[in-house]
Amino acid sequence: MPFHKGHRYCVETACSECEKVYVILFYGGNDEIEILKNNKSKYLSVEERKKHVLNLTSKYENAIPVFIDVTNCKLEDGTEDWDAETPLVRDALGPVLNAVYSSEESYGEYFSRAYPEAFHRLVDVKRIKYPISGTMIRKMKRKEEREEWIV
Repeated sequence: MPFHKGHRYCVETACSECEKVYVILFYGGNDEIEILKNNKSKYLSVEERKKHVLNLTSKYENAIPVFIDVTNCKLEDGTEDWDAETPLVRDALGPVLNAVYSSEESYGEYFSRAYPEAFHRLVDVKRIKYPISGTMIRKMKRKEEREEWIV
């Protein structure tokens, strides 16, 4: 959160390298709920993020938008349970994935466990093409600062 140019670049890379690309937007996670309590920015709403995904995927014949509600995927302490989300992804995408794309090396352990058949394709880990992340955008104070990075 929010959907930004770095996400777009990751999707564009996947679309140029793969026959079929599922662009997954998870919503209802604990980070999202906490952020929305404190920040009413339209860029962070589920509806706005879905619009960005739909707009981007409409530009590629091989891109398919997938929206997954993870509201009920929580651990006992209330944090998001990625392992509980895995069956939802499998149900939406099918039993076998060839690759998962991200810019986060730290996701590798989870991806190896959840999708052992899939290659974890890292895209612009050092944020050279688009030196931005959702965390950086959320910390920005002025609207003008955010506008440059939002898709």
